[in-house]
Amino acid sequence: MTRLIFLGPPGAGKGTQAKTLANHCDIPHISTGDILRQALKDQTPLGIKAQSYMDRGELVPDQLVEEMVEERLCKPDAKSGWILDGFPRTVKQAAFLGELLQKLEQQGEKVVNLDVPDDIVVDRLLQRGRSDDTEEVIRRRLEVYRSETAPLIDYYGDRHLLITVNGNQSLEEVTADLKNAIAS
Repeated sequence: MTRLIFLGPPGAGKGTQAKTLANHCDIPHISTGDILRQALKDQTPLGIKAQSYMDRGELVPDQLVEEMVEERLCKPDAKSGWILDGFPRTVKQAAFLGELLQKLEQQGEKVVNLDVPDDIVVDRLLQRGRSDDTEEVIRRRLEVYRSETAPLIDYYGDRHLLITVNGNQSLEEVTADLKNAIAS
């Protein structure tokens, strides 16, 4: 049973690799961004709550994101495995997720850290050519990642759940390394 949590800085290739592996393993790729967009589109009770925060330009609170993740992991297609992308982002969310997986009897997760040097991330994101992707903005996003999300690397490493994969390779090489890592 494949249950993976993807970590890595913006531009590390988490979404691309998660989709590839999800197809390979025939399990859902669960992105918190996608969950949120779907909940807004479907106007679910949680989506309506989230919309009120977003309309005010505020971040959706942890508790609401946690409820959305719980709701998604309870769906039938997630019973046989999943890949989480974008959650958890903090140690507090990781602790919540650990308790949730225990409650749902879905333990056995592995955490994949796609490791990519900052300069490579900056280059990759600048090449995407998005108007909001200036070098200054990208470096700020990396700072936020390092301060908020990077502590998860230690958190999961201490629990012997962490697998680090070199994300600074070709797409195919990263995919091959991921497949090898989850097979072992």
